Amino acid sequence: MFMSKIIVLIGAPGAGKGTQARLLQAELNIPQISTGDMFREVQKADTPLATEVKQILASGRLVPDDMTFQMVKDRTSRADCSGTYILDGFPRTPVQAEMLESLAESQDKKISAILVDVPFDKLEKRLTGRRSCPECGEIYNVYFKAPKVEGFCDLHPEAKLTHRADDNIEKVKVRLETYKENTKPLLEYYETSERLQRVDGTKSPEEIFQELEKMVAANNVAA
Repeated sequence: MFMSKIIVLIGAPGAGKGTQARLLQAELNIPQISTGDMFREVQKADTPLATEVKQILASGRLVPDDMTFQMVKDRTSRADCSGTYILDGFPRTPVQAEMLESLAESQDKKISAILVDVPFDKLEKRLTGRRSCPECGEIYNVYFKAPKVEGFCDLHPEAKLTHRADDNIEKVKVRLETYKENTKPLLEYYETSERLQRVDGTKSPEEIFQELEKMVAANNVAA
């Protein structure tokens, strides 16, 4: 008998883990469960939990761990998560990781964490050089993937590319340092139990996907 897995996908801002999670979902039919998507979904829901979460978010406070966990638990109880699924954005702390252990046990799944690893100097260029088309959302980068005409989309030549306000070097450095500080204990948590794998995030998206595909396939091991 084969045991399904919960894949905890970890990566800094700009590492490309969201892109890879979507590729895994599309190519391998493995659901990507994103906390960002869940929070957007709960904003539209009309349940006691949704009402409480909306009030917390409106006040600017952080949603407590137990409430975030309840959202993850509710979402992963759906039929599409009966097999292996990917968690993107949860857990973020060792406390949340402990909560996930109990969920994995109740769902009869094993946990494996995968880090899309990219040096911070490359992440700074990825983030500060990022530009996007307001028409189609196509992403460019002035360092790695420049448009044919500077400042304009290849697919919509009339569309002037935009640059996110928080993609400047000062704010990017703060975001990356915050990520490092918050994520280090989580990485140590999974390294200690020998459940952390790393993929070189500086490779091409296609090469990264091939490595992740092998890792995920190997993760579905006999129970």
